[in-house]
Amino acid sequence: MYRFLLTPRWWGINVFAVLAIPLCLFMGSWQLSRFEGRVQDHQQQESRSARAKAAAARPLESLLPVDTVTSGRQASARGHYDAGHQLLVPDRTLKDKRGERQGFYVLDLLRTDGGKALPVVRGWLPGDAASKADTAKVPAPPKGEVTVTGALQASENQGTDGVQAGGGLPQGQLGMISAASLVNIVPYPVHDAWITQTDPQAPLHAVPPAAAEGSGLDLKAFQNLGYTGEWFVFAGFVVFMWFRLFRRDAEAAKDLALGIVPEGDEGAAGGGAGAASAGGSAGSEPESDRAEGSGAGRGEERAAEQGEAARAGQV
Repeated sequence: MYRFLLTPRWWGINVFAVLAIPLCLFMGSWQLSRFEGRVQDHQQQESRSARAKAAAARPLESLLPVDTVTSGRQASARGHYDAGHQLLVPDRTLKDKRGERQGFYVLDLLRTDGGKALPVVRGWLPGDAASKADTAKVPAPPKGEVTVTGALQASENQGTDGVQAGGGLPQGQLGMISAASLVNIVPYPVHDAWITQTDPQAPLHAVPPAAAEGSGLDLKAFQNLGYTGEWFVFAGFVVFMWFRLFRRDAEAAKDLALGIVPEGDEGAAGGGAGAASAGGSAGSEPESDRAEGSGAGRGEERAAEQGEAARAGQV
């Protein structure tokens, strides 16, 4: 009854199912492992951030380049501020006990002894960076040589929250804190990193360090979780469709074994028989006509011969 499984059609269906189901399960497991890895990285980053706040600051050069391990560590650098290139970073949100508040960062460049400048976010102020009343509250950077301590951060990119990568900002404002954004603003090289100052001067508020990119529970992490569910659903769908096709063909094979012919097949058989009968009838009619025609012709010939013999006798 199950010989239909050996047909070429079912060979293709079986091969597809055997390959598709393990593939879907493998991809779902892989996406789940990616999500679990991101959760683990997030937990490790939080643990490192907690230890970094309590740890002593280390020299900036010993923590570069910034990665997931050094991001958030306390770094120290010595130099003097470039008061002529103070910049404001607009539309930045600060989350604290009061909730989320909109404002701007105050960024200055520290000219270090090594030659490169270090972007330093001295703090955050509420308000609008384009308002003279709000920017008037910005304190001037300290003069002379200073030692700055803060949490080390990697350069921002277009995916960072609050970044304005499109440009078009007024002079004195910066949309993205990165060496690439500063290279056309200042005439000296800049470190591919920045620090957020731990103890800013009043009225500035300290900017908390952000988690390293790819180490938090961001949208990508939950996308991995969603993909996990999708792949497992695909595997279940393949099993469902295989079973549905198998049951349909098995029922059809069982009906044929019991002599039950589907209605469509019976109609086709009946139509074929009717056509054959009609064809036979149509073929017999010309033969009878031909027979009757030949008999009538012979009767006329005999009548003509008898008429000629009678006339001959009278003469």
